[in-house]
Amino acid sequence: MTDELILVLNCGSSSIKFALFDAGADPLPVQAAWSGKVQNIGGPAPEFSESSAAPVRVQLDPDQPSHAALQMIRERVRARLGKRRIVGVAHRVVHGGSKYSAPVRVDAGVLADLRSYIPLAPLHQPFALDAIQVLLAEQPELPQVACFDTAFHHTLPKIEQLLPLSHAAWDRGLRRYGFHGLSYAYMAEVLAERHGEAACGRTIVAHLGSGASLCAMQGLESVATTMGFSALDGLMMGTRCGALDPGAVLYLMEIEKLSLKQVGHMLYHESGLLGLSGISPEPRVLLEREASDERARDALALYVRRIVREIGALVAVLGGLDLLVFTAGIGENSVEIRRRVCAGLGYLGLTLDEVENGRHACVISSGDSQVTVGVEATNEEWVAARQAIAVWRGSVST
Repeated sequence: MTDELILVLNCGSSSIKFALFDAGADPLPVQAAWSGKVQNIGGPAPEFSESSAAPVRVQLDPDQPSHAALQMIRERVRARLGKRRIVGVAHRVVHGGSKYSAPVRVDAGVLADLRSYIPLAPLHQPFALDAIQVLLAEQPELPQVACFDTAFHHTLPKIEQLLPLSHAAWDRGLRRYGFHGLSYAYMAEVLAERHGEAACGRTIVAHLGSGASLCAMQGLESVATTMGFSALDGLMMGTRCGALDPGAVLYLMEIEKLSLKQVGHMLYHESGLLGLSGISPEPRVLLEREASDERARDALALYVRRIVREIGALVAVLGGLDLLVFTAGIGENSVEIRRRVCAGLGYLGLTLDEVENGRHACVISSGDSQVTVGVEATNEEWVAARQAIAVWRGSVST
């Protein structure tokens, strides 16, 4: 290992993930030298975990829990450095708007731009920017690079970016951006290595985590995706509603007299699997309860139906399907959700190998399936680290 390390931060509303990579190695190692996270920030029982170790309870300042969690990570990183040094920090920033289509070194001007996008990604954007602000104030000489979840989708054709509103709305920046771009960028890399030319055909990647989306790729570039103007769009998620008739929102506000703040909280935090089941945002928990709980069954059925329906829509855009890949926490780990989704896609000639699916194998389709189905672990932190190094070396315009 060299003496130079890059720190990657992925800051959200309730967790901060971090990873340290060997910045001097070429090529950049896919596995982090050290990683971990603080989770349940702001909750009654925050925890710190690293690598494969079990999480441990920690105490955070209840008035500034996110700031306290960031300080804890910095202290633990410093304690681990020894004679090595951090030469830069890469941040996962969810929204780059229409202005930022590539990673960029952050200064005060860039930070101000990115704050203007907070309404488009309120669950993630402010926390990443607060971390950047803290480091800018305390270590202004330390290079920080923002790596955007929206950037991968800048290859979307204009027809996929348009919203059916007035053209003046487009001029004001109301358009479909797409998200989970760091995950999809990693998939574009690993699928090319694993599947070769086959991955360059008609591919759909299902990023199924607490947030969820699909991305249709051709030539390993994004040509359509389910998330649009905000991270509320598309698939039903853990606590987010996904695509919803805007008339329902108008009804909640006009007839039921919910405030804008109340509706926003409902759509982001009280909908999806949690809202419909009244039990949990986790498919694993609902699968354990569905035999005896109708609401759990309904929530899972709608969750799978929305995935199947949206895959069908993307298949129509692609003109067929060659490769379907599951990734992120649910996509990588839920045998049953993958089985149910694939069962709904049998009309495509897709058949599953139940043994391989149970093993979470890289290829889980049967030998005679007309569509290859795969499972891949995503690695957003590695993508962010590599992008940041490219900015510092001058191979990406800032």
